[in-house]
Amino acid sequence: MNSSLNAVRRARELAETRDLVVDVLVVGLGATGAGVALDAASRGLSVAAIDAGDLASGTSRWSSKMIHGGLRYLARGQVGVAHESAVERGILLGRTAPHLVRAQPYLMPLTPAVSRGGAATVMAGYRLGDGLRIAARTPRRLLPGPSRISPALALRLAPPLNPYGLRGALLSWDGRLVDDARLVVTLARTAASHGARILTRCRALELAGDGALARDELTGDTFMIRARAVVNATGVWAGLLVPDVRMRPSRGTHLVFRPETLPGLAAGLHVPIPGERARFVLVLPQADGRIHVGLTDEPLEGPVPDVPQVPEGDVTFLLGVLNSVLGVAVGRREVAGAYAGLRPLPAAEGRTADLSRRHALSVSRDGVVTIVGGKLTTYRRMAEDAVDLAVRRRGLAAGGSRTARLPLIGAGAEADGTPKGNAHGVPRRLTERYGSEAAAVQALAEEDPTLAEPLPTGVTGAELVWAVRHEGALDVDDLLDRRTRIGLVTEDRAAALPMAQSALTR
Repeated sequence: MNSSLNAVRRARELAETRDLVVDVLVVGLGATGAGVALDAASRGLSVAAIDAGDLASGTSRWSSKMIHGGLRYLARGQVGVAHESAVERGILLGRTAPHLVRAQPYLMPLTPAVSRGGAATVMAGYRLGDGLRIAARTPRRLLPGPSRISPALALRLAPPLNPYGLRGALLSWDGRLVDDARLVVTLARTAASHGARILTRCRALELAGDGALARDELTGDTFMIRARAVVNATGVWAGLLVPDVRMRPSRGTHLVFRPETLPGLAAGLHVPIPGERARFVLVLPQADGRIHVGLTDEPLEGPVPDVPQVPEGDVTFLLGVLNSVLGVAVGRREVAGAYAGLRPLPAAEGRTADLSRRHALSVSRDGVVTIVGGKLTTYRRMAEDAVDLAVRRRGLAAGGSRTARLPLIGAGAEADGTPKGNAHGVPRRLTERYGSEAAAVQALAEEDPTLAEPLPTGVTGAELVWAVRHEGALDVDDLLDRRTRIGLVTEDRAAALPMAQSALTR
């Protein structure tokens, strides 16, 4: 089946859904919900997946875009979570999404504030992390091992570091997404290619074990969606639909810098947080040239907002830790943008930073399956477990999960490493975002030269048109805030707005 998502397909499938009883209704289209839709549809089950907003309109677009190997969890004694993370990282790197996930180097600078004993402890942890890679059977060609590097090499990889007293750095590797929202879009499209009905701007008003009362947010119409099984994958909002679910969200804030603020940065940084054990602020070079710095872990007080705000205290904290390793300090005015996401942690005692990231499944009295917790890295396993539970409890006829072996849209490569089906001469930036579909995106620009002019971050009008025709974008916010990340910087958003408006009508 065609994988393209667009307004015409949405309208048709929304009308069809009113007259069907689907096997599985999924509520929430972040990474976990889109993963549930794909897992269920690839088993041959009929699926409707709804979200009150756009794809990745909640937590899934606010991550660090890292695909963790689980080292942090291992340091806290969470061996099962650590191994699960390493396994899922290997699946993404090697099989299902090699066009979206690749290895990223990270340096921990050995500044005067890092003792020799402390450095030895961190390196021991990195070697344990490499042991997780081996246990997960991820080949070293996909993820190199850790090492200690000289001050000269550290400064070549990270020129903004303060050279005074620098003893070198510890070099480690982990997985990195080109874009977390793009992963969600790709999951949703892959699910659609297996027959799932992906319905954005469709809000669940009430949930029950046999379906949901829903509202089309574009027209205001309300209607019933009937289902044999229902999975609540709404993350931090899960308790609004299933009151028995208790959450304790935590806020993770990132700062956004333009490339010239930290010039020449070729590796990420792990910057130790003073007074904390095994916690770091991350400096994360992005594929679009910007640099993200995060992240905090603070409990959310009060109601859960649709878009979390960034407190100035978070900005001050992140700048303080960042400046502890820089040769030239950066200030508040260099912060081009900021964003915050909310971790969907199950309620528990203790600091949110110390709570387990293991996902949790529950079933309400009327049969709704809810999945919370977990990490972006483990979305696939979370989805598999949720569908397994729904299938078992509802007696649905379905086999086991296939998603550990199922390439996502755009995945695959020829023997020379170029994306499968892709033409030579296509810009590398496109192949890293679209994989085997990059040539089709490039063709739009060749057919209409007005779509070839680069916008901020290098995005072209062709990519915006592609997002409208094939990736389910319905308005300029979808285009600028989720299909691309132009909107993270206010001035860039304003510059791209006319082309985004034009793309919606082409």
